[in-house]
Amino acid sequence: MGKKDFSLEAALQQLKPFDTDQIKFELEQYATSAELGAAIITHIQDDVLDKRVLDLGCGTGILSCACALAGASIVVGVDCDEDALALARTNIAECDVDHVVDFVRCRIDDNAQLPLRNAFDTCVMNPPFGTRKKGIDAAFVRAALSLCDVVYSLHKTSTRAFLLKRAHEWGAAADVVAELRFDLPKTYAFHADNSRDVAVDLVRFRRVADELPPPVVSMAEPPPPATRWAPRGRGRAPRGRGRGRGRRR
Repeated sequence: MGKKDFSLEAALQQLKPFDTDQIKFELEQYATSAELGAAIITHIQDDVLDKRVLDLGCGTGILSCACALAGASIVVGVDCDEDALALARTNIAECDVDHVVDFVRCRIDDNAQLPLRNAFDTCVMNPPFGTRKKGIDAAFVRAALSLCDVVYSLHKTSTRAFLLKRAHEWGAAADVVAELRFDLPKTYAFHADNSRDVAVDLVRFRRVADELPPPVVSMAEPPPPATRWAPRGRGRAPRGRGRGRGRRR
């Protein structure tokens, strides 16, 4: 693990998050904070420096910019939302890494449009957690493993056992390389709290089988939300700031 780069965090803080009037709940869009983005790079530097990096579900390009600033040779961000990609292009220009980063608009189940297999060394991504569409987090991992031998992906700690168990079915080995905190701001009208501090794992998947993972499930429109963020109960410990802080496993 490298030393946290505060200059990287400062650079990422200048980037634009999702516009509130354009954010799309059906895509589970949440901004990756500068602190979290810098913390992720801290744990994956050896697989980013001078590497060809893929960012699936890149959103506004925070991780794409972070990887480029951390020394990736090329970065390609993939997202299905043109509004997010427009912001991502603005952000890479702000970071002066537009000569390193490019973006592709397509869905992860569109095999005809996804980048070629083995065109990248590493995938780094913060996929949807699967709150809106069950299984979409696993679908992102399978899509990434079909394109890259090494995948770093952020997931809710509550799904750790499932992902580590299923990894071998996808022809991969998986390890939790860091435990982090994701401070999710109130983004949608149904959120009851101003923010929610979520325990997340940075998981490293490594493809060990020659066969490709199972096909990605259809990305059909999921049903409307059925739950709300619950108000905080009495007697719970206060939430620390903790965004992006974590410990090496």
